[in-house]
Amino acid sequence: MKKIALVNQRYGLEVNGGSEYYTRLIAERLTDSFEVDIITTKALEYTTWDNYYKADEEEINGVRVLRFPVAKPRAKDFNDYNGKYLRSGNYSTEAEKIWFEKQGPYSPAAIDYIRSSRDKYDVFIFVTYLYYLTVTGLPEVAEKAVLIPTAHEEPYIHFKTFEKLFTLPKAFVFLTDEEKTLVQGLFDCKDIPCRVMGTGVEVPCEPDEAAFRSKFDIEGEYLIYVGRIDEGKNCPAMFRYFIEYKKRRPESGLKLVLMGKPVCDIPSHKDIISLGFVSEEDKFSGIVGAKCLWLPSNFESLSISVLEAMTLSVPVIVNGVCEVLKGHCIKSNGGLYYTNYFELEGILDYIMSHGREYGLMRQNAKAYVDSNYRWEVIMEGFREVIGRI
Repeated sequence: MKKIALVNQRYGLEVNGGSEYYTRLIAERLTDSFEVDIITTKALEYTTWDNYYKADEEEINGVRVLRFPVAKPRAKDFNDYNGKYLRSGNYSTEAEKIWFEKQGPYSPAAIDYIRSSRDKYDVFIFVTYLYYLTVTGLPEVAEKAVLIPTAHEEPYIHFKTFEKLFTLPKAFVFLTDEEKTLVQGLFDCKDIPCRVMGTGVEVPCEPDEAAFRSKFDIEGEYLIYVGRIDEGKNCPAMFRYFIEYKKRRPESGLKLVLMGKPVCDIPSHKDIISLGFVSEEDKFSGIVGAKCLWLPSNFESLSISVLEAMTLSVPVIVNGVCEVLKGHCIKSNGGLYYTNYFELEGILDYIMSHGREYGLMRQNAKAYVDSNYRWEVIMEGFREVIGRI
């Protein structure tokens, strides 16, 4: 049986992040065919990278997790350094080496383990391109590395460092066609084998809308946001748009329900309800009762929350600036996208007043996920990619 290592900056049931959750979903299913280890850090919060987990090794849902200490927290001057570097436009690998160490998680111990364990594993799978563990660890084992970049159009993808890094892996796994087009258009990697595979979607419990409404005292129609509540997800713009809609539609009883850890300020408003980090059961029960799931992010490589909503027949409202999210809507006819406030207002007015069309969107959303995001197809794809290494 081949031995596989998946590398991600954070890992755990408590971790709230898209690539981290995706890594866990993949790892737990790869155990059916391979011996699987996770190489990660002891950090829980990406804003600080403080060491949170105590154990060097533990088992989570049948997966062995190896945790390595973060040698220093995210640099206090990282935001200043980042802003100045991006504004300069004068990119260099030397300056970016400092950038990656300042951003973190800076864990030389994890890199030492990857280097010394090169012959211990048949394949290393690095999930997400942007962090220290991938940038520093992948070159150490490039001859047996698979990179899942989770890339999207953002300033960082244009760093000088990635011109070489993206030529090193033996294979790529892309989450969407849009991601493949972006990466192959930016880097000299068209000849490297690749597969486009999203993530499977399954609901691990029976959603109970009534129990959710009773537990959190939520009445009437609501939109739902699921994920980190921070500026990087464009949440402040979502709040501004929602509050403006309520001002312009004072008769509307629509609410905005938030699920996830707040990393930015949430306005005090009677119709904005923040639940914090919730259980899987509460998450799916909350989604199933929502009118739509709203994702305002400018940058997404896939969005598991969008697919989870669709599999529950809940249409989505997304930021059309993001090609991946826009693509989900166009390909599914199960969601709508906007690029400014008035387009969002039009969307909300439409779904509230067009019951028949809204019902068709619900059907289309579920059909899209059923046709394109089945676990058995995705895991067969992973077995093929790993088998070629």
